[in-house]
Amino acid sequence: MKSPALALAAALLAALAALPARANDFPTVDRVLYVQECMSAHPGPKFEMVNKCSCALDAIARDVKFEDYVEMVTVVKAMSIGGERGSNIRDAEPLKVYLKRHRELQAKVEQGCFLSAANPTGPR
Repeated sequence: MKSPALALAAALLAALAALPARANDFPTVDRVLYVQECMSAHPGPKFEMVNKCSCALDAIARDVKFEDYVEMVTVVKAMSIGGERGSNIRDAEPLKVYLKRHRELQAKVEQGCFLSAANPTGPR
């Protein structure tokens, strides 16, 4: 005969297994790209930076839905387009909200995951 505690533990494990994966999980390829870009922007010991950059993306994934992240990053990257084509994007007031949110989020995760301390004089 099973003990009540063992039966309860088995029921809890079964319930946990039935839960869907985190609803706000980012696809693996996007996680890898973020970590690679982060490591490029924050050079340092490889093992340390992999962990710090992974920490940063995990923090972003907790705060932002993947779809919102894609929109935000798309706008940020589009704003780096040079010349006249880029000025149309850089001057669009509605898009500046995405840029502001991205900067705030990056500052938060850099502080929380100790990215700034890894290379205080390096690129951002």
